[in-house]
Amino acid sequence: MEKEIEENLDHQSEPIRRTHKSDVLFLIISCILAGLLIKIPQLFGFDADEHDYYTKNAGIILFVGLSAYIFLTKNKINPRQLILSLLVFVLSALYINLLPTGEESDSVLLSYIHLPLMLWCLYGLIFTDYATKNRLKWINYLRYNGDLAILTAVILIAGGILTAVTIGLFSTIDLNIENFYMKNIAIIGLISAPIVATYIVRNFPAMTDKIAPVIAGIFSPLVLITLVIYLIFVILTGKDPYSDRDFLIMFNTMLAGVMAIIVFSVIGTSAKKRNRFNEWTLFMLSFLALIVDLVALSAILYRVGEFGFTPNRTAVLGSNLLIFVHLVLIMIHLFKVVRNEKEIKTVELTVARYLPIYAIWTLLVTFLFPLLFGGK
Repeated sequence: MEKEIEENLDHQSEPIRRTHKSDVLFLIISCILAGLLIKIPQLFGFDADEHDYYTKNAGIILFVGLSAYIFLTKNKINPRQLILSLLVFVLSALYINLLPTGEESDSVLLSYIHLPLMLWCLYGLIFTDYATKNRLKWINYLRYNGDLAILTAVILIAGGILTAVTIGLFSTIDLNIENFYMKNIAIIGLISAPIVATYIVRNFPAMTDKIAPVIAGIFSPLVLITLVIYLIFVILTGKDPYSDRDFLIMFNTMLAGVMAIIVFSVIGTSAKKRNRFNEWTLFMLSFLALIVDLVALSAILYRVGEFGFTPNRTAVLGSNLLIFVHLVLIMIHLFKVVRNEKEIKTVELTVARYLPIYAIWTLLVTFLFPLLFGGK
């Protein structure tokens, strides 16, 4: 079975469907939907609570817009999939908005953070037609996310330049449109950027297929060099994650970022011809990330032993354990790749197999932690 999967991985970058002229219409509809949802505080007159609204609902709105575009552009919509997806979105919105504001509750704040991650997993099901056992489609989904991140960043940079130019031009004729523009145009453009990027990825795959491998090839060595230098200076400066809580938080944030770079670099690298330099770079990067994770894990366990379990410590401990196991598996397969025992394609399978475990963890943190810790 794995051999058959490996032989077909080269075809995974093909778009889910052929380009249709109606895609532009579906793109506009999806952007309007997301725009209306993001403007609800202004439309219904509760501007004072808009910060809480965005904190709780930004992730839901983003994935509703993206999911709407995917469903609209399917050749045939499965009613069960549509109803199930809508049900999850509605229940998630009700749940997160019924929770108290998270300023005084770590477990609630963790729900705010993990709900978008859970919805990212739901969006993956929608993107792959709920093909839970088809690893090819999930690898394609990961590759799409890498392309999406790159194109969304480009669109946002272009949008930022357009915003500055527009506001500047109107200021020359003594019209201050900054407040109006930011509240009515920029915010809709911000939430629509990933949807527009998805349209480009799906309809112009030849362009994105060339960009992602180049970005992966450039960033992996840079991240490796940066990580080595950073760890050297951590030792020289005597920074201590065992007693410095803020440093431990940054340490774990860095670990999550490096893990993301490894995953998307693996996906990007496999689309090209074999590159020994990239393979060794990814192996060394995974090895260093594993060292960082071990240090972080030991620091978390020390703090748990000293101060006991809290929502934050439990969430960080669980996340680090998941990443640790995943990194070990990735590093083992990358080691086999550099020894010419396996191809880089097999690492993709290792990444794809682990996604359901992350999905289960996000569900637990989002829905169980506020109950488990009594809203503390």
